[in-house]
Amino acid sequence: MNKDRITEHDTFFKDNRIKVNGYLNKVLWFFIVTGPAIALGIKAQIFHDIAYSTCLNITIGIAIMAIVHLFLFKKWPNSMLTSAFALSALNILIAYMSFSHVSIYLTWFLCPVLSMLFCDKYLYFFSCILNYILMFVTTGATAVYEADMSTEHLSIQAYFTDTIGGFTIEYIIMFVSGIIVVTVMSGYFENIFSQHKHIMQQKEMMKEKMGILGSMAEIYDNVNLIDFVHNTEMSLRDAEQTRHGIDFNAQTHTIMNQRIKNQVMPDQLDAFLEFTNIKTVRSRLSHKKLISADFIDVLSGWFRAQYITVDSTLDGIPNVVIYTTRSVDDEKKREENLIRISLTDEMTRMFNRRCYDEDLKELRSGALSDDFVLFSIDVNGLKTVNDTKGHAAGDELIKGAANCLALSVGNKGKVYRTGGDEFMVVIHTDNPEKLRSDIREKAKEWHGMYTDSMTMSIGYAAYKDHRDTNIDELEHKADADMYADKDRYYKENGIERRRH
Repeated sequence: MNKDRITEHDTFFKDNRIKVNGYLNKVLWFFIVTGPAIALGIKAQIFHDIAYSTCLNITIGIAIMAIVHLFLFKKWPNSMLTSAFALSALNILIAYMSFSHVSIYLTWFLCPVLSMLFCDKYLYFFSCILNYILMFVTTGATAVYEADMSTEHLSIQAYFTDTIGGFTIEYIIMFVSGIIVVTVMSGYFENIFSQHKHIMQQKEMMKEKMGILGSMAEIYDNVNLIDFVHNTEMSLRDAEQTRHGIDFNAQTHTIMNQRIKNQVMPDQLDAFLEFTNIKTVRSRLSHKKLISADFIDVLSGWFRAQYITVDSTLDGIPNVVIYTTRSVDDEKKREENLIRISLTDEMTRMFNRRCYDEDLKELRSGALSDDFVLFSIDVNGLKTVNDTKGHAAGDELIKGAANCLALSVGNKGKVYRTGGDEFMVVIHTDNPEKLRSDIREKAKEWHGMYTDSMTMSIGYAAYKDHRDTNIDELEHKADADMYADKDRYYKENGIERRRH
């Protein structure tokens, strides 16, 4: 039987019916020798009441039935009609032999037994019913002859009753036993093919999963298949795809991660080793689809390590896991660029108000150092420039102020544009007065296309001078100092200033 063709329960029984029909046709052809065999018995005076014509009739009859069955088998090989015909032919043969006084007893049960091979209750019932009817009729038809030959029975009725009663008891036993056998066989094969179907489905699912894993291997830089059931790991990027054992008693990291850890930035190595600890991966991944973390490769930049559940127990404990790494350096750079844009003032390219608020929030949660200084700066006369020379001149003035602040502060602090002409500086310095002087010198040196000069009001508050204050109070003091400086500027230059 071609196992590749057996894909389900019904297909198996159809294939089985074809096989049994083929064998039954061979049996019919073999039974042609029954006639010649009985003839030899007659010649040897073994059979005394059987005529040679009976032998000829048996041979011709079986040959005709074998030919008809062969035709049916060629045209409808798996048909129940073909099967029923073969069983009927054998039943008729046995009935004719019995009617012709060829002594048979056990042979009556041959057809029901053969019908069990189909593992089909309907064919078994058909064979048993037909067999019993023929046995009953034949026993009645031969009762006169058999009663006359018997010394144990005083009448024809006594012989018939005794014989058919014995046959019936035996038949009931055989019939019930046959039903049990056919039911058990049918159930057994159904169970086998149910398991076979489940196995095939599992294989198909595994094939699909392996196809997905193969695709993953092309996307990721490293792909490792970790089997916690068999304690193995296998790189899907390697041509050989060799399975390596994992010793959970002595091993904390897979072979792949032992190699990757040599390329991780030193300050991130501890975090990487903790994330990739193979002894804890299974528990950390429990009831989760994946866990991931980002690290920096000293050569290629940021990469993302992920553990992905492929197969798990009913309790959600991973059995098979995929470990992958993939470069996310471009993604990180884009992310950093977006963050930088969101925290940068579009006009001046200085940090914006949002960045200032975020930094102040962080400063509130920590202690301030003695050299911490907060500057508050405002461009003088911006409204007048906007009103008299236009907004292009006003924008030029703001950009000039930002440039002066950037050059003065350098990498020692951060410059923020917090309003139209307002700036804040966060810096660590022991000499804030010098920085204020440097900013003013840079402003004096500045010249624009629309405006020749620029001045700024500058105020600051140093933490060492106000140790009992917090960051918000320092900000107020810096603003107050800036406004005081602005008042001095306007008084010195004889300009009447409107306070808003």
